[in-house]
Parts: sequence; C-alpha cells; structure tokens
Amino acid sequence: MSRERLFGSLAAVPPTSTPPSSTLDARRLAVWREFLRTHAVVTGTLARELEDERGLPLAQYDVLVQLAEAPDGRLRMQQLATRVLFSRSGLTRLVDRMVDAGLVGRERCADDRRGTFAVLAPAGQRRLRDAADVHRRGIHEHFARHLSDADVHGLEQALGAVLAVEDHSTGDHSVSDRAPGGDDA
Repeated sequence: MSRERLFGSLAAVPPTSTPPSSTLDARRLAVWREFLRTHAVVTGTLARELEDERGLPLAQYDVLVQLAEAPDGRLRMQQLATRVLFSRSGLTRLVDRMVDAGLVGRERCADDRRGTFAVLAPAGQRRLRDAADVHRRGIHEHFARHLSDADVHGLEQALGAVLAVEDHSTGDHSVSDRAPGGDDA
C-alpha cells in the first residue's frame, strides 16, 4: 500500500465547505503522517528486538505490562482488552497461548459467572522482568535519545491535549487514566 493511500493526500481530497477553524492544513497532515510512520518504525524495531533477544512477542509483553500494573496483577478480560496497546484483536487467543505457556492464568469472577480474570502468573512476572531491560533500552535507543527536554515537554503537552479530548469523547480512559511513568508498553 502506498504512503499516499495509507496516510492520505491533500491533493487527492477535494476541498469542502468546512469552516477554516476545522480544516486540516498541509503541515498538520504532514505531522500526522510522520507520527504514524514513526510509531510504525519504532514499534516494529522494538518488537523485533524483544522477539530476537528474549523470544517474547511485543503483544505478549504488552499484556504482561498491563497485568503487572493492575491491582493484584489481575484484570477482567474486558478491562484488559481496553488497556492493551498492541493487540486488541485476537486478545482471547493471545491470552490462551499465554496461559498454555504458564505466563498468565485465568480465574472466574465470583460475582459474575460469565466474567473471567486474566491473572499474572509468577512465570509471567519473571518473563516481564527479563524482557524489560531490552524494551527500555530500545525505547531509549530508538526514541527517547532523539528528544531534547523541550521536545519531551512539547510532546507531553500535545499528546496529552489530544488524549484529554478524545478519551473524554469516546469514553475510553484506558490509556490516559494510567499513572505517569507506566510507559513500558
């Protein structure tokens, strides 16, 4: 798929009668494209490093992080689905594979017979600890070291502003409700 098809093109989109305050100018569209491209490149690199060095897929790492940050290391499957960042589709099959590997357990909800908890197993805690150094090193090497303190502040402000509005409008508070520093995913 071409970059134009994936990210959109101003030339391919006819002008509309949208008020000027809500139009998408070329600079903002270019920043959007770079944001998507950067995300794809960096997360692809992080996924390869994690898989190559620790044999752990990034989607599994994400699940382990979400469970480790949850109270008692457990989340209802529905809660886990709203929190994972890398693999919302196929989450049940992913957790099934993690249960088979001994990284996660499943427990029935006492107050809801239909509900199930995903629970971080001791082997999952060890696996997460073992992989965290690779992932944090990768975040530093491929992302953080390229940013000045002013860049970090600007990104923090800009992304926080977008999430504050979009999380509120969609009712999805799964990312913005996390405490700052819970950024290992």
